Amino acid sequence: MRQALGAFRLYAQDWRSYAALPDAEPLRVEDAYPCLYDRIATHPIDAHYFYQDIWAFKAILAAGTQEHVDVGSRAILVGMLTAITRTVFVDIRPLDITLDNYTSRPGSILTLPFADKSVASLSCLHVAEHIGLGRYGDPLDPLGTQKATAELSRVLAAGGHLYFSVPVGKPCVCFNAHRIHSPQQILDYFPNLTLLDFSAVDDGGNFRPHIDTAELTDANYACGLFHFTKLE
Repeated sequence: MRQALGAFRLYAQDWRSYAALPDAEPLRVEDAYPCLYDRIATHPIDAHYFYQDIWAFKAILAAGTQEHVDVGSRAILVGMLTAITRTVFVDIRPLDITLDNYTSRPGSILTLPFADKSVASLSCLHVAEHIGLGRYGDPLDPLGTQKATAELSRVLAAGGHLYFSVPVGKPCVCFNAHRIHSPQQILDYFPNLTLLDFSAVDDGGNFRPHIDTAELTDANYACGLFHFTKLE
């Protein structure tokens, strides 16, 4: 409350000062749009999402895929991918936008609308950790993440690529926001896939490319970035 009052006092002071300037436009209360918490020293980012989206975009661009399927990741990543490849977005909450190279397919990560081994390029970023906790209206299920990973494995084509991320570290359930899995748990959830690369965003918000999965076993809330392929 004290922070809010202080921020509003600064807003009121700026209002009066701006209104007194010689060339100031008329200010009306009904047009007011107070932005009270932007006076910070650095630009704010969520390190997990910032680095994972760059990581995935660069990898998909380098692969040169003709079509990519994303399951539930951030809308901004999906939009950027349409600039480099045909992009299909699958989510229980369809993304209703109009873009070239874009197709929306309503669906659940637990029952993806694709045949076995039919998707050559696939991503699912910061999604699977939520499944089964009811946060998005999905059914409660302690095996939600594990079932989601099995479904991603099912549709990935032989020779295909999966770009996958979840919070990693010491396992726990932060109900009903998300789960944190150990890196080894995630590897165990994809028994028929081969890990090509592991990168991460550590507890300090630092991007760490090409590291050993064991380095984050004792993390609290890191972001594991797993690049898998299916050999057959």
